[in-house]
Amino acid sequence: MLGTSAQAYTLFFGEDRNGSELVPLTFTPNTNAAQADFLSNLIGVETETFEAFTHATLAPLLLSFSGAGTATLTGSGGINAGVAGLTNGFGRYATSGVNYWEAAADGSGNFTINFSNPIAAFGFKGIDIGDFAGNLFLGLSNGAQIPVPHSSGDASRGSVLFFGLIAESEVEQFTSLSFLGFGPSGMARDVFSFDDMTIGRLSQVVVEPPVEPPVTSVPEPAMVLGLAIVASLSCVCRQQVNNP
Repeated sequence: MLGTSAQAYTLFFGEDRNGSELVPLTFTPNTNAAQADFLSNLIGVETETFEAFTHATLAPLLLSFSGAGTATLTGSGGINAGVAGLTNGFGRYATSGVNYWEAAADGSGNFTINFSNPIAAFGFKGIDIGDFAGNLFLGLSNGAQIPVPHSSGDASRGSVLFFGLIAESEVEQFTSLSFLGFGPSGMARDVFSFDDMTIGRLSQVVVEPPVEPPVTSVPEPAMVLGLAIVASLSCVCRQQVNNP
């Protein structure tokens, strides 16, 4: 699902609810459609699935992306190697393979990603976000704070979402972002699965060609007069039919 522009970013979002901490979703059409829409606006990008890392690999974690540079995941997170068809018992699991990054978002920016180059596009899948009844935001290095939509409470347990953003110009690029959690009383901590991460530079964003306005021919004066007469007669006929 293609979202609207927010703070000059085009947003992409789709969510599939679960409501179970024990049974993972195997069919996520809304999530997949949002991810496909996001990727269709990019060229030459890569998606990190964390399958190449071993269980319990901790931050900082250095990731490399073709054409975009590196991304370093920081904070208290780590690689969790799950079991296909099962959650970790708390609603968290992978969406590609069995590995995922187990992250914790709070108001202090505990989970932060630093980029080696200015980034224009960022997307990810989040699993089990919102079961602590908090709200999730992405705090960008340029000062923008983007809300990430998601279910809340029991309905969000084990749910899967995709969220992505693409900058529309050079000034909206960023060199880091933090996952920020806030609740009714302030900071709120939420532990979730982070998977299928994609980043892209501005040069990897597909630029839509400008739409040329249709060319309309200017009618000759005689044609205009003829059309006016026809319109007048048509109007009279309608009036006569409607008003016998």
